[in-house]
Amino acid sequence: MKLPVFCLLLGGVACIHAQAPAPGTPPAAVTPGTSGNPPVRVVVTPAEPTVHATVPSDKVILNIGDEKITAAEFDQLIETLPEQYRAPARGPNRRQFAEQLVRVKLLAHEAQRRKLDQTAVIRRQLELQRENVLANAAFQDIAATTKIDDAAEHQYYDQHKTEYESVHARHILIRMKGSSVPILLGKKELTDEEALAKAQEVRAKLLAGGNFADLAKGESDDATSAKEGGDLGTFKHGQMIPQFDQSAFSLPIGQVSEPVKTPFGYHLIKVEGHDNKTFDEARSDIEKRMRPEIARETVENLRKQIPVTIDDAFFGPSSPQAKK
Repeated sequence: MKLPVFCLLLGGVACIHAQAPAPGTPPAAVTPGTSGNPPVRVVVTPAEPTVHATVPSDKVILNIGDEKITAAEFDQLIETLPEQYRAPARGPNRRQFAEQLVRVKLLAHEAQRRKLDQTAVIRRQLELQRENVLANAAFQDIAATTKIDDAAEHQYYDQHKTEYESVHARHILIRMKGSSVPILLGKKELTDEEALAKAQEVRAKLLAGGNFADLAKGESDDATSAKEGGDLGTFKHGQMIPQFDQSAFSLPIGQVSEPVKTPFGYHLIKVEGHDNKTFDEARSDIEKRMRPEIARETVENLRKQIPVTIDDAFFGPSSPQAKK
């Protein structure tokens, strides 16, 4: 993603319910002076690896007029970026980030020289950004420091056990007419009845001692997994189509399923591994998931403690989603 020539720094600012952009998703550009749009986070574009010298943290590495920025201060600025952009800013795109920072600071100094920071509109924008930074800091602090009750963690685990369950499976797909799976070169288009009959035939060979991987390579219409002997790797609940998911997670290890019909055709499934994480194994992930939710609940409690009035005539009626 290429940086616009002019953009604004967003030093760790994010609305407490906002999501950081996914890696590889370019942020919307905002031209300085455009009101009503949030400032853009400084994002760096991946480039060829560059070797950078290691310097003392108190070494001044950037001068902008009378302002001096040390290596430690530069690193602190990088910490305000979304996590997925920090490594590039410290590594291959360090120079690009520095150049962008210079542009931002030069424009900020020019804005002050023009006394733009004293206008009512800019003062309101600055105050909003200040409050946004503080709100984000409070949200992160609540999420990081709130003690999570052991019983609550166990309750969460019991309610989400399937999310900590995974299977390693192979399959053989027999395609039928109407399937979205492309028909393989040289293969005949099978009706539903013919596809089911062939799946049952292949299953009989497996039950008679046939090697699943070999039969998958020769019979499966899933060209990708057939090359790997039908191996689908490890997957969790919800990653496969429902009919397949239900069969795979209910099968005993080593047993070949009856033909399972999906919109792709008929599947023969063999589970090679079934893993259920214990509470202790899942605990760190449980805490990671629970902390943002606890912080959101704290925000809702704050709202209950402080009187808030929203004019329905101006903003429209509230909705359950808006209250979350």
